[in-house]
Amino acid sequence: MANLIFAYRPDWAPLWLLNLFVLGLGALAGLILHDLVSRMIRRTLRRKDSYWATLVVKLRRPTRLAALIFGLAAGASLAQLGEGGVEALRRILAVAFVILVGWSALTALEIWSLLHVRRFRLDAEDNLTARKHVTQTRILTRTAGILIVVLTAGFALMTFPSVRQYGISLLASAGAAGIIAGLALQPFLTNLIAGVQIATTQPIRIDDAVIVENEWGQIEEITSTYVVVRLWDWRRMILPLTYFIQQPFQNWTRETASLIGTVMLYVDYSAPIEVLRSKLEEIARASPLWDGQVVNLAVTETSERTIQVRCLVSARNAPTAFDLRCEVREKMIAFLQAELPHALPRDRLNLADGGPKGPGNPLSA
Repeated sequence: MANLIFAYRPDWAPLWLLNLFVLGLGALAGLILHDLVSRMIRRTLRRKDSYWATLVVKLRRPTRLAALIFGLAAGASLAQLGEGGVEALRRILAVAFVILVGWSALTALEIWSLLHVRRFRLDAEDNLTARKHVTQTRILTRTAGILIVVLTAGFALMTFPSVRQYGISLLASAGAAGIIAGLALQPFLTNLIAGVQIATTQPIRIDDAVIVENEWGQIEEITSTYVVVRLWDWRRMILPLTYFIQQPFQNWTRETASLIGTVMLYVDYSAPIEVLRSKLEEIARASPLWDGQVVNLAVTETSERTIQVRCLVSARNAPTAFDLRCEVREKMIAFLQAELPHALPRDRLNLADGGPKGPGNPLSA
């Protein structure tokens, strides 16, 4: 077809215009073929799991670029390009191919992470294993994605001889510019390395209950440079990744999602401890928030006026433990008010006769 076009080329039509037409025709043919194949695949997967349809959507753009490169290469084999045109097209296709490889690697990485995370459920009661794998997958995926982008950009630039020559001379010089660039990138690289440390050692995971900066919250998101902590009142605290490597913090769900909640009561010395212990067990067993593991009451401190009673109850996760503590506190206070009012804290005043009797002594009868 291309030979016919060039054989019957009219005198008024320049050669570059026909070459452009052939290249455009090849690119258009590649895109049309890609569109037809994509529609067939989507139609086949229409009744399948929606997850696979999502994967097809994610693959659409990289495969479209591949079809475009294939069409341009096919058109170039039919066009009558000069030496300069062949060199320019070769450079364009080389850069496009490098971008395609990097894009395909990013897409494959994303698909792998989706397939891996899909096996775990974060909404399960005991989701420790799920949180571990999801955290590792997200951090390592983002870190690998950054490396892929950097490598892709580097290889794309190195396809040009002038840029390659400049890059070699720049690396060979290692002068002040390299030092400045290193200092400028130090925070980013530090957080990137901290992300790898968190992914491997896992001091925090997605949905962990933590106390940072004297605030209670849950790990909502871990990016390649910072962590988002969702506080109890729906505020968000943004912290760099290095914070969780260099600063001490509390992780309430490091080994398991279950927690023991503490309720402190202050009662009079006359309070019947066994009665309070029995009431606590009754409240815990009647509550759907209790996980059936720990319920205990003990006297932990005394003062000149009161004794401190500690109530321990366990729950399956941090939010449930907080609600259970509130329930126990309210019901124990109500029980003291209704059944044991004498056990509430009170001051005692003991008036005793003493001192000389007489009109000047107020205690004299």
